[in-house]
Amino acid sequence: MTNVSFHELVKLDAAARAALLRRSETDLSGFIEKVKPIIDAVRTEGDVALVRLGRELDKANLDHDRLKATKAEFDAAFDMVEKDVIEAIQFGIDNIRHFHEEQKPEAMWLKEMHPGAYAGDRFTPIKSVALYIPRGKGAFPSVTMMTAVPAVVAGVPEIAIFTPPAPDGTVDAATLVAARLAGVETVYKCGGAQAVAAAAYGTETIKPALKIVGPGSPWVVAAKRLLAGVIDPGLPAGPSEAVIFADDTVHGGLAALDLLVEAEHGPDSSAYLVTHSRRVADEALEALPGHWARMTEQRVQFSSAVLGGKCGGIVLTPSVEESYRFVNDYAPEHLEILSTDPFAHLGHITEASEILMGPHTPVSIGNFGLGPNAVLPTSRWARTFGPLSVTDFVKRSSIGYVTASAYPEFAKHARTLARYEGFSSHENAVSDVRNAYLRA
Repeated sequence: MTNVSFHELVKLDAAARAALLRRSETDLSGFIEKVKPIIDAVRTEGDVALVRLGRELDKANLDHDRLKATKAEFDAAFDMVEKDVIEAIQFGIDNIRHFHEEQKPEAMWLKEMHPGAYAGDRFTPIKSVALYIPRGKGAFPSVTMMTAVPAVVAGVPEIAIFTPPAPDGTVDAATLVAARLAGVETVYKCGGAQAVAAAAYGTETIKPALKIVGPGSPWVVAAKRLLAGVIDPGLPAGPSEAVIFADDTVHGGLAALDLLVEAEHGPDSSAYLVTHSRRVADEALEALPGHWARMTEQRVQFSSAVLGGKCGGIVLTPSVEESYRFVNDYAPEHLEILSTDPFAHLGHITEASEILMGPHTPVSIGNFGLGPNAVLPTSRWARTFGPLSVTDFVKRSSIGYVTASAYPEFAKHARTLARYEGFSSHENAVSDVRNAYLRA
């Protein structure tokens, strides 16, 4: 049996408890230094650097004419992907589109704040957005669905997908299917830090974008951080992480089953079962070998590395209140509340980006098309960020309109504050000087 990290919270000192909250990407200093020359190469060499880095880092058969997926490649993808997979993608896209259409803010609202004075907001799409779709540890048409659909619903006119190529220089066929069904036809064969740089600066083939969204490796996260002054890096989405909160109303084997979902993404993932029930913890430990026996070798290696490492395992708390506290301190990307009465716990948990409720709502369903977005903030950023949404693809402008009848009162108060703060031009703009122009 693979060793699983088991942590009894009452036996940990403050430092050991704090260590449980760390993610694999907490310290990016090593990646920052490695990413800098990649960014510089793309900025100065353009397509030449992308082809070279694609060959060196992705081991892909690339050339200058193959950096962008062609219409023929899109068409061929529909013949390569099984019909049931296409149906599953379409099912997910339909639900995701419905959710994000409901979420979309009204184009403009304007309300009377004071007699004769109106204020509100107007929302307009961002002009160009890059969507990053990882591929290093698998293919993720689901991420394409989650990023492309809200961008299309928001009305972004220029949407481009960036994804690492396979060794033969192709794009994952299901990703192309998902892109087209979502409404995106521009896909670049480019991954890692070089993709972020290409989206930021543009190349001979690639148009620069104003924003980039989507999860990625620490290389991608480091590149986004370095280029934050050039391109909006979007919400901080790094390696996968999940907390499975379980009370004593469920079987620990079920908790163990769901614990493996995000843990299998890669050895840099984070995954904890948090419970105050020793029975649940013991049942989970007992069930894990049987669950691993039903998984592929690669996913067993990934998930066992996570659950046996420093960023995963089982956390046994002394009480349900301490479980709440640990979850809120951890601020997970994915949170699953495993209970026959999940709503009894919901009000106690405030720091989680995605909260999936009850034994019939595993992370798998959230990831593949329940509707809410599964591109989520990681590394405790759930404390200030929410899931990717339509609002990530629009910008807000405030609108103000003061009528002639309302102007005098507003001008009087503005003059008073302008004089107090020492801004003479502010004061002049609402003085008799203006009144003379208005009368004329």
